[in-house]
Amino acid sequence: MAGRAPTRVVERELWAEGFEVVVGIDEVGRGAWAGPLMVGAAILPRDKRVNGVRDSKLLTEQNRERLFDRVAAWCEAWAVGAASQVECDALGMAAAQRLAAERAVLALGVRPDAAVVDGKWDFVSPHVRHVEMRVKADRVCLSVAAASILAKVTRDRVMRAEATHYPQWCFDSNKGYPCALHKAALQAYGPSAIHRRTWVFMEHYVPWPGVHVSRGPHQTSLF
Repeated sequence: MAGRAPTRVVERELWAEGFEVVVGIDEVGRGAWAGPLMVGAAILPRDKRVNGVRDSKLLTEQNRERLFDRVAAWCEAWAVGAASQVECDALGMAAAQRLAAERAVLALGVRPDAAVVDGKWDFVSPHVRHVEMRVKADRVCLSVAAASILAKVTRDRVMRAEATHYPQWCFDSNKGYPCALHKAALQAYGPSAIHRRTWVFMEHYVPWPGVHVSRGPHQTSLF
């Protein structure tokens, strides 16, 4: 397994401050050109541990799949919330990420007292009363690393299923993210029904007149 093992240091700090239920939060799919954005939420037990848990980006797809059931069974509660490509276009990425986080937190079945979020942006409030933002939390915080695996595997499975309906865009391998084959498919076939129409790639890689490109205040560039 790559990388140093994440710990419960942040969770223990929050428990010591009186926050009884601490959830780790992580998102996946923000930079994709197709498919949903997803936010994972994981509440861990205070003692038991699953070996090999790391930030999902440090694991191979095979290892993430192997860990998924073990991580899900280990969690006291977990959920993955999604915002569809239609919602990403209609709302803009920031609002879509907040929506996916809200859905994940509400689906937990328990109300967290505190959340640990990867990065510097709080996209979880007001659905959790205290939000702890930590840069690289997915590398160092065990609950966030667990959430990253749950969210990544869930989204990868969705995109592999979509690949059977849209084989030209190779979603089984690229999961909707930009790569040479994805760009070539856009130039050859245009966008699929699950592409995000407000992304700037529509102008760069879909040179056909008459293809609908959404316009509006939420147009987004991620490359």
